[in-house]
Parts: sequence; structure tokens; C-alpha cells
Amino acid sequence: MFITGLLLGADAAPHLGAPWQLLAYRGGTLFGAALDGARDCGFDQLVVTLGSASGQIRDRIDLDGVRVVESPHADTGSASIVPALDAVDRRADGIVVLPGDQPGITSAAVWSLVAEVATPIGVCRYDDGESFPCWFGRELFGELRELRSDADLWNPVLDGSHPVTRVDAIGNVPPRATSWPTYHQLLSGSPVPAEELHPTRPSAYARRRRRTTS
Repeated sequence: MFITGLLLGADAAPHLGAPWQLLAYRGGTLFGAALDGARDCGFDQLVVTLGSASGQIRDRIDLDGVRVVESPHADTGSASIVPALDAVDRRADGIVVLPGDQPGITSAAVWSLVAEVATPIGVCRYDDGESFPCWFGRELFGELRELRSDADLWNPVLDGSHPVTRVDAIGNVPPRATSWPTYHQLLSGSPVPAEELHPTRPSAYARRRRRTTS
């Protein structure tokens, strides 16, 4: 299989300040740590999305060897994954999606997912819930192009329109820096509240789509 990794780093986070990607983390930056983790996975191709803070991120983080996709409108809610799909190698069987604010995802979780996924969609099932990394086969690319925001990525996982492979991963969901409290908890290594870790319910778009396809 030819696997493309997609690291999402284009969105803005007003609750964290801009750019959140450059927040300090273990002697470097938050997004830099997530990128290092993505590189450690050894994907056949690694695509990174950047938004309006692209210039600052490029000045601080080594992006050598990755395909960068500029998505300046992601700050206003558009989906950076849509232009990123145009950069995916034609040989790719699918993509593994990683968020840039979740640096604790391991290569073991990624490759367990890839090895066991048997459906167009795959997610990791941790001890306390489901989370990234996610797998989307090439047959889902057309549907992903309809997403209105990167948060809507979970819609096809949760709306019941496709079979989903859930692959067990070791431990709890790796924490994400989605707010100042969760960022400080990420730095300290303390537990993060469950509501901050897991995907939200399907959006109104997903519910409409489910009704029209049922």
C-alpha cells in the first residue's frame, strides 16, 4: 500500500491565540512536535496544511521533505483538507489524518490502524474513547471534498453512512491542545476532561446528508 499522511495545521484557534502552532512544547513548538511524530511514521508521502500563519510557521519550523498546502481561508472555517486532497499522490490508497495539536499520537497507533483497517474509514479506539489517527480510503475522497470545515471530518465516521473499522490503540486518547486549560494539561501531563478529547456529534450537514441517503 501507498500511504499518505495528512497533518492538519491550517485552522485558527482564537481561544489559544494566534498562531497556536508555535506555542511552546517540550523545548520546541506544539506543531513542530506533531510534525516530528508524523515524520516518525514513515509515510510514503506527508502533506501538511497551513493557514494564515504560514509565514511565521515556516520561519520557525523545518518543513523540509513535506508537501505544504496553503489554505489561508481555514481560519474562517473552510476545510483545509479539501485543497490538500489535490496534493495527495495518485498512487495513494488512502490518507491517515493527524491533527497538529495532538502531538502524542504514536507511529504504533498509526500503523496498527493501517494494518487492520478493512473498510473505507478507520479510527483508533483507545481505552477512553475514539480519536485520531483516522483512515480514509481513496473511495472517500469525493465525499471529503464536500466538507465545509476540518471539524466536519468526523461526519462520515459518525453518521452511519459507511462501515467503520475501529482499531484498538494502547492507553487513553492522546490529549489535544484545544483550549488554554487543555494546553496546560498537555504540558503537565495531567488528565484531560473527556469532553475535550473526543469527536463531537455529527453536524447539521451530516444529519441532512444522512436523511437524504437513507
